[in-house]
Amino acid sequence: MKLITKEILGKLKSNPEKHPDNKPWLKLFNPTGSGTWLISEIKDDIMYGLCDLGHGSPELGYVSLKELESLKLPFGLGIERDISFEPDRTLGEYADEARKVRYITS
Repeated sequence: MKLITKEILGKLKSNPEKHPDNKPWLKLFNPTGSGTWLISEIKDDIMYGLCDLGHGSPELGYVSLKELESLKLPFGLGIERDISFEPDRTLGEYADEARKVRYITS
């Protein structure tokens, strides 16, 4: 699966750097376990967004597109793009929500 379409790439590139009001136009996930990335911007290979590896510590940070593309998961799978994802909040709002959930379940 292609992780970023041309349309999504254009939206990610147009967002200002590390701005909390950016919308995350890309949602990636691990289909065999935990791991979700809401990406709001990209420069070259490096993406910025909300990274949640399922350990109870979601955080804003950077991740390499090439690194995610190269991951070999069980059953011959790889990281996938949520093709139905449409952001309804800003990256900052998603991050705030993820942190609240973390504190409630901790």
